[in-house]
Amino acid sequence: MPTAAPDPLALGDDLRAFVDASPSPAHTVAELVRRLGAAGFTELAEADAWAPAPGGRHFVVRHGSVIAFRLGSGPLAETGLRLVGAHTDSPTFKVRPRWEVRQSGYRLVGVEPYGGGLWHTWLDRELTVAGRLVLRGGRTALVRLPGAPLRLPSLAIHLDRSVREGLTLDPQQHLVPVWDRDLGTGPGLADALADAAGVDLRDVVGTDLVLADTQPSARAGADGTWVAAPRLDDLACCHSGLLALLAAPAGARTQVLVCNDHEEVGSGSMSGARGSFLEDVVRRLAAATDPGDPQAAHRALARSVLVSADMAHAVHPTRAERHEPAHRPELGGGPVLKVNANQAYATDAASGGWFTERCDEAGVPVQTFVTRADLPCGSTIGPLTATRLGVTTVDVGAPMLAMHSCRELASAHDVPLMVGALTACLGD
Repeated sequence: MPTAAPDPLALGDDLRAFVDASPSPAHTVAELVRRLGAAGFTELAEADAWAPAPGGRHFVVRHGSVIAFRLGSGPLAETGLRLVGAHTDSPTFKVRPRWEVRQSGYRLVGVEPYGGGLWHTWLDRELTVAGRLVLRGGRTALVRLPGAPLRLPSLAIHLDRSVREGLTLDPQQHLVPVWDRDLGTGPGLADALADAAGVDLRDVVGTDLVLADTQPSARAGADGTWVAAPRLDDLACCHSGLLALLAAPAGARTQVLVCNDHEEVGSGSMSGARGSFLEDVVRRLAAATDPGDPQAAHRALARSVLVSADMAHAVHPTRAERHEPAHRPELGGGPVLKVNANQAYATDAASGGWFTERCDEAGVPVQTFVTRADLPCGSTIGPLTATRLGVTTVDVGAPMLAMHSCRELASAHDVPLMVGALTACLGD
């Protein structure tokens, strides 16, 4: 019997659940690991010796990044790999190590911007703190404060008439969230974090914390098929990549999903795309499948293709002039092939053609995005990974609006299309 077509609303709801479970990169990794574990994947520790068997399903965690793979039946050097890459981080505010701020009769929490966010969209929203606590003995604990303890209040128009000409926000002065009135007593952020994590405050020796919107993701639009949510860039592609890995048929080639942290700030970390994480895993898998060939990793990468999956710009309904006229992706129109003459995207004729062919075979439409020649272009993990590994790479994404806003917008119709495209690429 033919397989029933995926239900966009059901997959959109699953995406919303994935996003709501992932207020920080640490939570994203935990949710990915939870779902991988439920599908039969088991963890490998980097400090241990690996001996994965053909067909083995495993994942490896390095801080805010995770790599999951299904080992193929053939040696990597002979079959190559099919890889999908995404990133776990999004623009937000990082909580400073010394976060206690007291001024004007209030207690505030010291933060600094992380990435290139549309910071005005964070004003007047109910916010919380989420991330991980590092405890004595090298232990860690995930934490998300309940309720909505923080807020970035706007200044009333009566006190700043110039806002009609444009809002200017000084991140040091204006983007400091309010915690409480300063009454000289009462628990502070440290106490609240320890209570929420169920740990002794004296055991907390380090923190990695971000601000997060507390409003749940929602169905939106006239027919309820739009997905309104924070952090769609790039949790939507982490979600699609995971579903594709779980759905792709096993074969001779090894299939890999890599979700890196720190893309929004340049990927320059041990767990970012500039770091060694993916290269380390590929080398270890190549050595495990062909221990007698010192060139196995190089040969494997020469036969491999990476699909760098990061969200793409849909044409804006009232600002269409900001888009290149012949390249205007639409919500619900399917995956977007991202091309840039100056290599901000890694797509070239060969990799773009390969992706298009895979989508044609899967019955998935393909759109194309090119930035206007008079505007700068954003980038992805694609060029960085391609540069480090020398692997053929194509940059793609699902179309969305309000990228880098506190709350972004996508279409549920694009979820099964993106999953179908990535599944076809992993199964090639």
